[in-house]
Amino acid sequence: MTLSYQLKETVACLRERVGEAGVGIILGSGLQGLGEEVEGGLVIPYGEIPNFFSSRVEGHRNLLIAGTVGGRRVIILSGRGHYYEGLEPEVITFPVRVLKALGVKGLIVTCSSGGIRDDLEPGDLLFIEDHINLMGFNPLRGMEGEIFVDMSRPYRIDLYEALLEETGEVSLKTGVLAALQGPSYETRAEIRMLKTLGADAVCMSTVPEVIMARFLGMDVMGLSLVTNRAGGGVSHEEVVRVAMEKGRELFRVIKRAVPLLEG
Repeated sequence: MTLSYQLKETVACLRERVGEAGVGIILGSGLQGLGEEVEGGLVIPYGEIPNFFSSRVEGHRNLLIAGTVGGRRVIILSGRGHYYEGLEPEVITFPVRVLKALGVKGLIVTCSSGGIRDDLEPGDLLFIEDHINLMGFNPLRGMEGEIFVDMSRPYRIDLYEALLEETGEVSLKTGVLAALQGPSYETRAEIRMLKTLGADAVCMSTVPEVIMARFLGMDVMGLSLVTNRAGGGVSHEEVVRVAMEKGRELFRVIKRAVPLLEG
């Protein structure tokens, strides 16, 4: 079955059930509570969606939620697939293609990350201003179309000041996100390397989705919750715990971001 056929099959299924939306939101590890705050939310398990992959990783609920946030129609993907789960890039980024076909023009990507910069501590929120792709692949490889995508400004960093005004009570820092394959966490030497390269935080996802979204002409805003100090000893259980405890502030930021991104 070709990717084109899979896309048509999935979109036909979802358009009938959820309609279209202007903004899509992808939630990372442990960042699942936003779905509970969606007005009129329709919840569809990934298992009921043709050609969708359900992550086996703790902290990913594998639910599509359609409804209203900040007065705007949104589609939330509560959970994502990862390269370290053995997935090919086209599987990881397939949901982004589906969102585009359902009318999404703006995408908010979120993830948990390890803080590298000295002032980043567990619980801090990071507005992603740029990224460094160290995953060893690009999801546009072998695709047709205008694949030479300008990535000099992959994120809507021009919205930072406006978002800061909307969320003045929330501390929102900015920084550069590095993405590695995982699933093992980084060694101390690797963290020193990433710091030298200019990375402020590190994750194991998000970047392939951003590249695909930019290829498809979508505006992107990136937000990360720092769940640990990178290179300082960590477990996935700890990452999920901190994300669940501190995610509420991130959700407040997302709710303010939705009207800005769609507008």
